Amino acid sequence: MRQLLCTLIFAVCAGFAHAQDTALEQFSTGDDSRGWEAVGRLDIAGKGFCTATLIDETTVLTAAHCVFDREGAVTADRLTFSAGLRNGRAEAYRDIRRIVVHPQYDPNRIERDVAVVAYDLALLELAQPIRNTRIEPIPVAASLLRGQAVGVVSYARDRADAPSIQEMCSVLGRQEQVLVMTCDINFGSSGAPVFRLNGGRAEVVSVISAMSDLNGDPVSLGASLGAPLADLQAMMTTPTRIQTNTLLPGQRSDTGAKFIRPGGG
Repeated sequence: MRQLLCTLIFAVCAGFAHAQDTALEQFSTGDDSRGWEAVGRLDIAGKGFCTATLIDETTVLTAAHCVFDREGAVTADRLTFSAGLRNGRAEAYRDIRRIVVHPQYDPNRIERDVAVVAYDLALLELAQPIRNTRIEPIPVAASLLRGQAVGVVSYARDRADAPSIQEMCSVLGRQEQVLVMTCDINFGSSGAPVFRLNGGRAEVVSVISAMSDLNGDPVSLGASLGAPLADLQAMMTTPTRIQTNTLLPGQRSDTGAKFIRPGGG
């Protein structure tokens, strides 16, 4: 992936503003995390976790590779979403009823083909809606304006029990639906929402997919939303096209590289 990534960056970085990146800040208190309770930890029983976001009262957005492991597709009954999890307590816990992965996502290519990142998206339907006045779903935005600053909220191997926010990071470039960014991520950050502020309100514009480096500097890759997300949302409203509990039969993942054990093991 590194060689492909370098080719990608040099081809597309022109025309994007470079924001002054800010440092990660952990949500240590309830006041710190206020307004971000829709971001939660997605636990995969026996495997590890990713980050995910409640985008409406019944739907969670995350990265597609989070619902695959070495054996293939993870079943919905092995997933739990903990909204606003901080220091062992969440604002809400929900099981997952079903999973929808973009049909163009291929788990066998994600480690070697940057183009697959554009489809590294999954929607999860909660077993029960989250209707909680303390948890406001974060809306999605179809596109990112050129030069617009972004930020990210994520859990990770070194911050598994409380999320951290990076209020500003840079978009280095974009090719088709793949964003290349300087956002500070680690294992477990997969699926984390990349957001922009619109009138003071956060909107999700990308989902963290992978991390790599460019000339020794760490960079992050994210799936832009737009058409790929619209495809998933259409699938969610068409029951005959939805796989219940299982995903895209026949697809497997040989790496499991994005999964870590809770607590950094």
